[in-house]
Amino acid sequence: MAPVFDRILVANRGEIALRVIRACHEMGIEAVAVYSTADTEAAHVRAADRALCIGPPDPRRSYLSIPSMVAAARMTGCDAVHPGYGFLSENSTFARACVDNDLVFIGPTPDSMDDLGDKSLAKRIMADAGLPTIPGTEGALGSVDEATRVAAALGYPVMLKASAGGGGRGMRLVDDPEDIERSYMAASAEAEGAFGNGELYLEKVIARPHHVEVQVIGDGRGGVLTLGERDCSIQRRHQKVLEESPSPLLDDATRGRLAELVTKACAAIDYLSAGTLEFLADEHRDFYFMEMNTRVQVEHPVTEMVTGVDVIREQIGVAAGRPLSRVGSVQPTGHAIEFRINAEDPGKNFLPRGGTIERLRLPGGPGVRVDTHLYEGYTVPTNYDSLLAKLIVWDEDRTSCIARGIRCLRELEVVGVPTTRDLHLDILGHPAFVAGNISTAFLEEARGELASMNGDGGGRQT
Repeated sequence: MAPVFDRILVANRGEIALRVIRACHEMGIEAVAVYSTADTEAAHVRAADRALCIGPPDPRRSYLSIPSMVAAARMTGCDAVHPGYGFLSENSTFARACVDNDLVFIGPTPDSMDDLGDKSLAKRIMADAGLPTIPGTEGALGSVDEATRVAAALGYPVMLKASAGGGGRGMRLVDDPEDIERSYMAASAEAEGAFGNGELYLEKVIARPHHVEVQVIGDGRGGVLTLGERDCSIQRRHQKVLEESPSPLLDDATRGRLAELVTKACAAIDYLSAGTLEFLADEHRDFYFMEMNTRVQVEHPVTEMVTGVDVIREQIGVAAGRPLSRVGSVQPTGHAIEFRINAEDPGKNFLPRGGTIERLRLPGGPGVRVDTHLYEGYTVPTNYDSLLAKLIVWDEDRTSCIARGIRCLRELEVVGVPTTRDLHLDILGHPAFVAGNISTAFLEEARGELASMNGDGGGRQT
């Protein structure tokens, strides 16, 4: 079959850039990399068919520069642009700039990104499409006084969230009416600084929830492929640490109902490209829509391991107008867990640190995948996200998968920078995790029992 595109610009860096480049090559497509001066020796630069330097280390002058990205794509004769995750991946201005320059943006339409990127609007859209939503404001709050009134009506605790944001920024948990004004002002200021938009909305807090998300791919014409759910409850400050699929919380009946509702909702809005719908689920397995991420996510390999579907290749295909490989829901086979290996020291409040990789040993064997841009001699820059690698393991059931994860984490060796490897070993050994009795509060509640978070073993691989 002929390639869907001749040449794609990969508008990102690190392991996701390398992941997209590999998918392009498997599809017979040339891949063009971009890099800052801090990434001259990066693995994605070496793997690409061609690479262009687009600016200095400051991401605002390189990876976040829309003119630089568009110019790089046009200079190299690219047909399309893949944004990866982070940086410009959910920037509708960038998507429109690509379209205006006859480049296919491999992602949702700009209008869809705008609508679903506004979290309060996304809640209304998904509620209209039949998804249950967390009780809260239907739109952005207009003032502190409105926030105070709504919180009193819903009952504390409540959560203030940035309307235009993500990644845990612009969020504040409020347990007491006396804290609402201070929390509102702090969250709004943080949201303004991070996203250029200080608007907030407010939701009732679901006590000790699981964070469950569903991976979808839409063809833009009502066709939807739903690829099961991931459980992302192990978090630190709303940042995911470990993900697994399927969720240990859901039973088959709940799983089927969730997939059916998500499929209908995405078909109703003619969603195009890869996307993830995120939910909070309570102890009764009742689930509530939170938000939709209109991009491929860091944890997409977990879904690939249990479904056998290549999310990136499907994403590229539908961007070119090809039909999905199939429609409907794919049931997961076995169990998979992804461990985010970051250049951080859990024993020092997750302090990130750069450095040179002096030694690297990656695990292997059946059911093991490592997505990384590391190599011995590589210098980890401090200008960007601290993610070094993603270790993903699969086995026939959750218990066997945990055992395989322990074996692989013990084999993993990264010398030169601190890592979160030992934190993952601590988590896998905790009785609550083994039993699946977890929530988004797990790391905070178990902190005293996790040696790596108390300066006892964190960052040993230095």
